[in-house]
Amino acid sequence: QVQLVESGGGLVQAGGSLRLSCQASGIQISINGMNWYRQAPGNQRELVAAITGGGTTNYPDFVKGRFTISGDNVKNTVYLQMHSLKPEDTAVYYCHTSHRWSDYWGQGTQVTVSS
Repeated sequence: QVQLVESGGGLVQAGGSLRLSCQASGIQISINGMNWYRQAPGNQRELVAAITGGGTTNYPDFVKGRFTISGDNVKNTVYLQMHSLKPEDTAVYYCHTSHRWSDYWGQGTQVTVSS
């Protein structure tokens, strides 16, 4: 059974930093690709970072240079380090993976950036 549990969200001032964690079980992040998405009220869920099992990363332009995704294969945990946060980064952040043709999501963690 695949489970993803996020943690690390919170309230931060603009320009600040946060690190989100996603503890995975039922899969090996060294094999599965892992993603971070976010969803703000009234908006569609959007991809903010992706990492393959081999460690290749990908980011959309609006977070490139500010967000970094990484994984700890021993802890089976994926991280999202966020710097230079902006009010528009405010959203619920979700960890995601696909395994055996099914999508799995964490419960989400709220990130709020105040101006």
